[in-house]
Amino acid sequence: MHSHNEEAKFMADIKEAAPEMVSAFFGFDKAVFDKNTGNLELATRELIAVGVAVTTQCPFCIEDHAKRAVKAGASTAEVAEAVMVAAALRAGGGVTHGWKAMKAIAETD
Repeated sequence: MHSHNEEAKFMADIKEAAPEMVSAFFGFDKAVFDKNTGNLELATRELIAVGVAVTTQCPFCIEDHAKRAVKAGASTAEVAEAVMVAAALRAGGGVTHGWKAMKAIAETD
């Protein structure tokens, strides 16, 4: 596995090449995770982020949002449940995509 710290230094290259886009991204991210913004509690938004991070398999996002969820008031059990909800949906996606295999077989008969 690669080191986040070793590769994070390349963020400067992205900022230099696309400064407006990077600024917009970080502004958007800040707004989404502002505790004084939105209808969902910050802990709920962080739990959603944990689930999405698990399904997108971003190790840095998983670590960051799990810590932030707990800091925002989520329990360890709630983080674990968010992980399992994400896992269930990921598995469900595998099953429903399996329908394509069955359809392909049925169409060749």
